[in-house]
Amino acid sequence: MSCEIDIRGLTKRFGANTVLDGIDLCLQPGERVAIIGPSGTGKSTLLRCLNFLDRPDAGVLKLGDLTVDAAKASRAQILALRRRTAFVFQNYGLFANKTARQNLTEGLTVVRGWSAARAEARADEILAQIGLADRGDSYPASLSGGQQQRVGIGRAMALDADLMLLDEPTSALDPEWVGEVLDLIRRIADGRQTMLIVTHEMQFAREIADRIVFMEGGRIVEEGPPAQIFGDPRDARTRAFLRRVG
Repeated sequence: MSCEIDIRGLTKRFGANTVLDGIDLCLQPGERVAIIGPSGTGKSTLLRCLNFLDRPDAGVLKLGDLTVDAAKASRAQILALRRRTAFVFQNYGLFANKTARQNLTEGLTVVRGWSAARAEARADEILAQIGLADRGDSYPASLSGGQQQRVGIGRAMALDADLMLLDEPTSALDPEWVGEVLDLIRRIADGRQTMLIVTHEMQFAREIADRIVFMEGGRIVEEGPPAQIFGDPRDARTRAFLRRVG
């Protein structure tokens, strides 16, 4: 099978600190990959580098027929890459001065170039799918944390991207809102949306992912199907981490 996204030698430094140290990773079409590991090991930075929210220092990214050399990427190439990816932020990332509907239409009109009418029709479709059909005119401040994150996920859904990147989508939520957000992500995953998910929810990762990637120290230490990683991890660092998060 061909890779939906192929990452080779991805490297990112902040000053003298190497956060990503030559990451190689391939995702198949429709595959759900969950990234786990200790805090500060580069998991979120990996996602941010994949659509140039943080610019990598080195590496090659391939998404379909698009190939981007991170060190030489032009603005046009970065925009083309972003058109094929959708990002779900851990802190929602909504525009506070825009309604839920406007948060969904923004990417469609600005990134996709859709007309306002077409974008609003698509936004209303998505709002119904995420259970917020009656909150389209609401501003983020009037929504619960769970509702705000559902709008954030809905914004990613609206773009119909080749790859959805989810960065700790439940970490900013109060416990009572976690379940509804995880249920929505499960529904999207059931549609075979290609996903790369950074999560600290081990049971969720076990349930939703086709493959688990364990990172430590800016490198991929081990990867495999959930049953193998959670049931019989081969690397001592993976075993130690899973014992800690128990």
